[in-house]
Amino acid sequence: MDYKERQKANEDKITNAFGYVPQSSGIYILTREENGFKFAYVGQAKHLRKRLAEHLSGFQHIDLSIKSHGFYSFSVNPTGYNLRVIECEESNLDLQEQFYIRLYANAGYQLRNKTAGGQGQGKFEINEPKAKKTYREGLKQGEINALKTVKAYFDKYLDFVIKGDCNRLKSRKYEEFKKMLGGI
Repeated sequence: MDYKERQKANEDKITNAFGYVPQSSGIYILTREENGFKFAYVGQAKHLRKRLAEHLSGFQHIDLSIKSHGFYSFSVNPTGYNLRVIECEESNLDLQEQFYIRLYANAGYQLRNKTAGGQGQGKFEINEPKAKKTYREGLKQGEINALKTVKAYFDKYLDFVIKGDCNRLKSRKYEEFKKMLGGI
């Protein structure tokens, strides 16, 4: 399935879950309740239906949460996400988004937004940001991930042995390899 087909399928999922969602600009608010806790995410979009469908294919925090909790259904999924859409002019998106973020925060919702809204100047984070990884930290994490994968293969499917006759060098390298995989 290519991008356009996946986007169309996701737009159909949005329509099936919430009814007609306009393609115009506006604010969308995703809310859900579970065990007495209220959660909300407020977003802005130049094309509402398209943006909501993108959340079903993305990997940001809110995207994963939507995939995990699904959409609200009284009988099937009472803890899923509900949707509210407010159409507004594109020029008012930043102000409207900031207004609704404050409104839902003041109403006791735990916000899933990372910032206080808006796309322009004055944008600030409301949730504690993750520290940015440097290039070297990214390389190190890649090495750790690769070693975990290799270790899993050896734990589940493979054995490692010394080739040919054993000597001190081969024994030392064998122990280094075991130590490298065991240190994960």
